[in-house]
Amino acid sequence: MGEPAGTSDAHRCDLLVAGSGAGGMAAALTARLAGLDVLVVEKEPLVGGTTARSGGWLWIPCSPHARRAGIADSKEAARRYLEHETGNHFDPDRVEAFLDAGPRMVELFESRTRLRFFLGPQFSDYHPDAPGGLPGGRSICAEPFDARELGPAVAMLRPPLAEITLFGMMVGSGKELTHFFNVTRSLESAGFVARLLARYARDRLRYGRPMRLTNGNALAGRLLASALDLGIPIWRSAPLVELVRREGRVVGAIVAREGRRIRVEARAGVVLATGGFPQDRERRARLFPHAPKGDAHWSPAPPGNTGDGIRLAAALGAATADELPAAAAWVPVSLVPRRDGTSGVFPHFVDRAKPGVLAVSDRGTRFCNEADSYHDFCKAMLEACRGLPGELHAWLLADHRAIRRYGLGWAKPFPMPLGPALKSGYLRRGRTLGELARTCGIDPEALERTVGRYNEAARRGEDPEFGRGRTAYNRYLGDPAVRPNPCVAPLDEPPFYAVRLVMGDLGTFAGLRTDAAARVLDREGRPIAGLWACGNDMASIMGGNYPGGGITLGPAMTFGYLAGLDAARALGREVARAA
Repeated sequence: MGEPAGTSDAHRCDLLVAGSGAGGMAAALTARLAGLDVLVVEKEPLVGGTTARSGGWLWIPCSPHARRAGIADSKEAARRYLEHETGNHFDPDRVEAFLDAGPRMVELFESRTRLRFFLGPQFSDYHPDAPGGLPGGRSICAEPFDARELGPAVAMLRPPLAEITLFGMMVGSGKELTHFFNVTRSLESAGFVARLLARYARDRLRYGRPMRLTNGNALAGRLLASALDLGIPIWRSAPLVELVRREGRVVGAIVAREGRRIRVEARAGVVLATGGFPQDRERRARLFPHAPKGDAHWSPAPPGNTGDGIRLAAALGAATADELPAAAAWVPVSLVPRRDGTSGVFPHFVDRAKPGVLAVSDRGTRFCNEADSYHDFCKAMLEACRGLPGELHAWLLADHRAIRRYGLGWAKPFPMPLGPALKSGYLRRGRTLGELARTCGIDPEALERTVGRYNEAARRGEDPEFGRGRTAYNRYLGDPAVRPNPCVAPLDEPPFYAVRLVMGDLGTFAGLRTDAAARVLDREGRPIAGLWACGNDMASIMGGNYPGGGITLGPAMTFGYLAGLDAARALGREVARAA
């Protein structure tokens, strides 16, 4: 494909990266550290993509942090785990590349950029009892970041998802979240929370926004600061329009910017990291079983993630992996009414595992171990709700004791009031289980039988029907103060509450086929010269499954790193070894 007509202006660089999430920024940083002239273009007006709204965890087996902590792991065990998890979709070459390169990626970025991570030693694989699985130590998370280090560039950064903040304040995963749950029960936790609230108040007064970034927002902030340190230009509100290929090689792209079509000539080529297709209704209709019309699905991903990279590469003959058992990383979400009449999206990561919380369908029956991973929960919800009228949904229930202790979705625990969630209709309440069931459209007699049967065993800390609390992952998300089972307690203190759950995602799996160097493959399995993909534009190496926390961001950054290395080699450059 030659140069399109109607373009104006031109920009020359060594490597063009489309997308400013973790994958794209990892590619850009790696290439820049090798001495390449890199340009990042971002479709949205803000930098950070879905990464900025994420939990910020990376699944990196045998990371430097795990080695220093003495975690008993090996590449062989991780490979065995992935082979079990991916089944017929196991890709040995890409898995080997990921396991080899992941620790090196972390070492490079921690030694030469602003990136810093901490280990989750108790953050279990999602199926820790599977062959090669571990009860903790494979997930790392971005350390909190002081946004004041960005200076005026903080205005470029996408904020976190509002629905998972506390008045706009970000709360970190793990120990930080535990302190918030224990704020009325521990002097240490109360002091910790008080200090964070005081800092948040000072930042709001001085800067008009929180400056202590955590989770995915910290990762996005650290990546942005690193790019600015290295002098990488970032064009915002600048979507890719077309890829340009000459003599069989991708040599650049047409980028829309400030009302102009700019021809970007890239000597090495183009890295696609545009965020997959969670907001592409047409592709969702084709690949999401619960959304045959492309609707009935809610993603917290930015609105610009409409599959641009996948579509533009496919126009050049690139192959896509559309046959995976799950086209996306499923997560149950609830819709939070906003004052402007729109709805926010709240992903349910933690509350499902708390004692005194259950999930049922409209039939009034449970359908899974609620403490299992969000992806597994949604797979069970898809099956259990098949054939029920209306859009696919389920209900998350809690008694008064549980909701005041842990909250339920967007409804916060004590001392926060439940009134706003009840008034908006987000939270349903009933003086009895039967009254709650009628409010929600659940079969009341079946619900009372379900909860009665569950409560009988729950008083002994047992769940014979689904085995809540049976794995290290279940217990990690439970309440250690509840014994003998941190995930099990009866629902017997009225009133009772419910939140409606619908299908969402944390990113798409069905992307472009790539090789071990992140090069995009054509339909004959040959690399398309000058074209790489990473992040959710690249078909997931997880085979349509979700083995552990960070299996999106870990491979995204690793294959972004590999793409940057390969692009550098194409121009005869190398990245110096990490110190």
